[in-house]
Amino acid sequence: MQYPEEKLKQVLSRIFNVSLDMITGDASPDTIENWDSVRHMNLVLALEEEFDFEFTDDQVVEIIIYALIKIVLKEHGIEFVQ
Repeated sequence: MQYPEEKLKQVLSRIFNVSLDMITGDASPDTIENWDSVRHMNLVLALEEEFDFEFTDDQVVEIIIYALIKIVLKEHGIEFVQ
């Protein structure tokens, strides 16, 4: 299924309480101060709910960079267009 990439950015923006322009390809705990372990789990739950799928335990640990989130979501058949 395809979604506008803006939808993914909006989820991260909402969870981390940052502006959309802070959600770039290299967005990570290193670039977003609010990205802590609790908000990371909130992100996992929000993404699963928004896109109707479940991460594996390994994927939950992997998705610590925006670009990796997109890759893992693609593994679940979820793709984003500009």
